[in-house]
Amino acid sequence: MGMTPGAIQKEWGYSMIDLRQLQALSAVAAEGSVARAATRLGWSQPTVDYHLRNLDRLVGADLTTRSTRGSKLTTAGTLMLERGEEILGLTDRALTDVRDLAQLGRIRLRFGTFPTAAARLLPGIVSRVSELGIELDAHLEELAPLVTRINQHTLDAALVYAAGGYQLPFRAEVHTTHLFTDPMLLALPSTHPAAHHAVFDRETLLSLAGDSWVMGSTPGDTLDDLVREVFLAEGHKIDVAIRTDDYSVVLGLIAAGMAVALVPSLVSNQPPEGVVLRPIDDPRFARELLLAAPAGPSGPSAAVRQLAEAVRRSISALG
Repeated sequence: MGMTPGAIQKEWGYSMIDLRQLQALSAVAAEGSVARAATRLGWSQPTVDYHLRNLDRLVGADLTTRSTRGSKLTTAGTLMLERGEEILGLTDRALTDVRDLAQLGRIRLRFGTFPTAAARLLPGIVSRVSELGIELDAHLEELAPLVTRINQHTLDAALVYAAGGYQLPFRAEVHTTHLFTDPMLLALPSTHPAAHHAVFDRETLLSLAGDSWVMGSTPGDTLDDLVREVFLAEGHKIDVAIRTDDYSVVLGLIAAGMAVALVPSLVSNQPPEGVVLRPIDDPRFARELLLAAPAGPSGPSAAVRQLAEAVRRSISALG
């Protein structure tokens, strides 16, 4: 027979934070006194005192100090307030999201994604959001068209990426949510003279200045721009052997000894024979996966926020 929450607390010797304790602490911080905090919350002053004392006992420290001039937070209280406001914010957001989705019933979102993400992530994303009553009308595009369609509001949300500190040219009303940092790997033929390097730093990367490279076929790819800039800064111009956005083609060319390229870690779990993958010791060589969506003053809709969480979980499921 399962243990009740109270029995679990007794067994393990801990207590749960009551949200009213955090509300009391937040109100005291905002108002500067217990009396004014009680008025703000619509509670009695003894009720505010009760929740503050219980929170003090729970953490084992005084979170407020009182004087004739009012009340203020201690150092411990300031830290608790910072964490507590995050908890209260998440609680409010959870209630809002569930209520919004319950009122909407089934909803359809026009969702754009770039093909390499779609190949590995889209099935999991569709499965997760369908359980919430969200249907996806999926559109596969490369990066630049996705940005344009979000700016034109012909998509409700899009999975995009940026790298090297580049900012995507979204309009002011577009909200972006960071989902995942995807490290880029250097892919080169196993017979390449530099294949013995376990990691490529800037110097060893620049040693590939004379190699042929595979780059994307669509303008506006921030990773391609980054590679070109790194080599141009040292006076090297990259020789682009072929342009393609199909990573199976990219890896096939590398296996044939024809070129080198950058590939994202999301598509690198089973490289073909003849290809080695090496990490790059430079934080700029990573793409930030973002969910972009037109949004109002309060941010993205509940459905878009649930979509963002579904993308996160689908990425996590890949290990």
